[in-house]
Amino acid sequence: MYDLIKELSWRGMVQDIMPGTQEQLNKEVTTAYIGFDPTATSLHIGSLVPILLLVHLQKAGHKPIALVGGATGMIGDPSGKSQERNLLNETQLAENVAGIRQQLEKYLNFDPSLPNAAEMVNNYDWFKNISFLEFLRDAGKHITVNYMMAKDSVKKRFEGEVGISYTEFAYQLMQGYDYYHLYKEKNCKLQMGGSDQWGNITTGSEFIRRKADGEAFAFTCPLIRKADGTKFGKTEQGNVWLDAEKTSPYQFYQFWLNASDEDTEGWIKIFTFLDAPTITSLIEEHKKNASQRLLQKTLAKEVTIFVHGQQEYEKAVETTEKLFANQTKPAEEMSEEDLQGLEGVIKSFIESEKLNAGIDIVSLLAETQISSSKGEARKLIQGGGISLNRKKVSDVQQIVNTTNLLHEKYLLLQKGKKNYYLVEIK
Repeated sequence: MYDLIKELSWRGMVQDIMPGTQEQLNKEVTTAYIGFDPTATSLHIGSLVPILLLVHLQKAGHKPIALVGGATGMIGDPSGKSQERNLLNETQLAENVAGIRQQLEKYLNFDPSLPNAAEMVNNYDWFKNISFLEFLRDAGKHITVNYMMAKDSVKKRFEGEVGISYTEFAYQLMQGYDYYHLYKEKNCKLQMGGSDQWGNITTGSEFIRRKADGEAFAFTCPLIRKADGTKFGKTEQGNVWLDAEKTSPYQFYQFWLNASDEDTEGWIKIFTFLDAPTITSLIEEHKKNASQRLLQKTLAKEVTIFVHGQQEYEKAVETTEKLFANQTKPAEEMSEEDLQGLEGVIKSFIESEKLNAGIDIVSLLAETQISSSKGEARKLIQGGGISLNRKKVSDVQQIVNTTNLLHEKYLLLQKGKKNYYLVEIK
């Protein structure tokens, strides 16, 4: 068993920590949990940090519990939100929970023969049997409104224009009850999460102290930010998902490969399991020739293998090389096999009749949803942001027809520097 807090601290993965937490982890095998919000059938890369916390915890010999909030997901967490979100129904929640379970099983070891086997729990399993009156009596009386109002997540909403409903106000009490339930049923003594969860987490440890006269611990990790101020985990196509159906391994790989030097130096510590000497050496080597992007390539490799496996990583590299390694090679020289094997490049379709008759480039971009509208398509072309079969398009009235097809079947379109689309006739 190694010192988990020491390991996570040098990686930049500890922000707030309750006194005694490190001592507890060094004293004995400790059961700890993190909650996941089941708002979709897949987690996205914003969830990678909590997943990695659980993986580090298990590697250090402790027992991880992943709590999926089937009950709290019906309520909505006000932390970091400016307004109330839509509530999910039971069917959608069940589907989301199943999808998340499938993903977590790839990263954590659930083998029941292990003394520190990972577990997954759903708080709907205990909340569904608790009546409103019981909850008010058993939970509500232990935490004062004053205590709940002092939390930043509540205070911000209370002072804002939108306000906060009683439903969302009760969220931290429910999360506090989760911690109490796991403490009582699973001897869980630690809760972890993002720094925006500190208020909810400490409510749980306070609840355990008041209701069970017990001692429970907590720490949080910083929320990941990008150096340029844009939101981490978002691209032009939206969220970067862990599900290969929602974000292909190629697009996933590209996200990490395109990180800035500044971001990569921090991210390689957080998102990989490489040790300190290896990372220090990589950073030094990278600085000698930053244009080689050694740091980005290593980060992209490690995270892609962790999430999608070696084979998908190799396919992503192959596609990247086909598209970027030899940009001067005419698209006409790419074999049909090359084009079909562009793993993860966004596929789109156009009706053959339209190409037989000829279609202007602006309409083509809009119809294949490469651009969101004709107006956006015109702007992209005028700004030099569109290439057709690796040739820059400069005329908004350019007609595209069957003579432009590669292997009588495909068009290779590029938007900006990094977004490739393979359009196929149907």
